[in-house]
This record gives sequence, structure tokens and C-alpha cells, in this order.
Amino acid sequence: MHDHVAIQNLLVEYCERFDAGDFDSFADLFSHGTWFPTAGEGEGADPVRRWCEEHILLYDGLPHTKHVTSNIWVDIHDEGRAEARSYVTIWQGLVDFPLQAIFSGRYVDELAEIEGRWCFVSRWAHPDVIGDMSRHMRNPFPPGP
Repeated sequence: MHDHVAIQNLLVEYCERFDAGDFDSFADLFSHGTWFPTAGEGEGADPVRRWCEEHILLYDGLPHTKHVTSNIWVDIHDEGRAEARSYVTIWQGLVDFPLQAIFSGRYVDELAEIEGRWCFVSRWAHPDVIGDMSRHMRNPFPPGP
């Protein structure tokens, strides 16, 4: 598989695993790296899994979100290293919470090819506009630009 496609697939996998509420396999995406909310707790899946369990609100096992990643830019460097940038919009809808964008921002990723598979080394989210995240997570970011 072409490296650009493999990296784009990894970015999609991130969204699918999170939106499915499968935080074990979501956390595994960071087995070789760090994720922005847990950067101070070290790398690996355990801090990511713990953060999700402590902060993300689930309804019948699902967060009822859709992460939409767009405007993907990938730059592959020598020796199995790459960086990616993309836009993200997180949508959420519940029976008593109309479908709406609750977050819009940018991802900045450092990636590495490890044992033939592209992996996150780090993922940072930079918020541009924050909506009503009160149904998404405990202690949400305040709304605003």
C-alpha cells in the first residue's frame, strides 16, 4: 500500500475507533506515541485509555460523536518518518441534544513506520472553535473561538 494512503487510513481509523467507543483499540493507536490530552503522563496506550475512561461521556457504550477529518496534508520524510496536518470537526447528536458541531480545529501529527505499519508518534489538536461539549466530556473546554 502506498504510504500516503496508509497514513490517511490511520487518520480514519482514529475517528472510527473513537466514535465506536472502542477505547481499548483507540488507545492502542498510541502504543508508540503520545496523544495531546495525556502528553504529560508519558507515551503508550495506558494513559490514553485511562483518560478516555475518566473524561468521555458514553450513552449505551457510545459517545454519539462523528469525527470528520478533512484537508489532509502528508509529508513523508526519509527513514520511515512523516508528518501530517488536517482539519477536524466533531459532531455530536443525542435524542435530547440536536446534531451539532461541538469542536472544530486542526490536528498536527508526527508519524513513524514501525514494523511495516504507520503509527502515531504524537498527535496534537489545536482548537479553532469550541461549541457545546457538555454532553461529550467531563470538564469540557469552555465554548468560544
